[in-house]
Amino acid sequence: QVQLVESGGGLVQAGGSLRLSCAASGRTFSNYAMGWFRQAPGKEREFVAAISRSGGGVYYTDSVKGRFTISRDNAGNAVYLQMNSLKPEDTAVYYCAARLGSPEVRDSRAYDYWGQGTQVTVSS
Repeated sequence: QVQLVESGGGLVQAGGSLRLSCAASGRTFSNYAMGWFRQAPGKEREFVAAISRSGGGVYYTDSVKGRFTISRDNAGNAVYLQMNSLKPEDTAVYYCAARLGSPEVRDSRAYDYWGQGTQVTVSS
């Protein structure tokens, strides 16, 4: 089992920044690829970003490329999502997730463990 706890969400104006954190406990963190997903009201959960076990590979959905940065600290058992130039359409509950295997898979059903989510609201 892997337990994941997100933090760092909040209310920010358009153009602002937030940094989400996800603290992991349980199994060996460095064995897992990590991803961030988001879900807006009335919409499907969607892939945002993912990072490989070593941190050497990162992947983003097109709408956040150049604005969001995913990173991880294997010694500290944490993964982060730095979000800059936020837009109202980024408003959603953000979840971190863990999976054994490739971080290139963007289907949320491929992820094994999930946090409870943190709300991000971007006002216009």
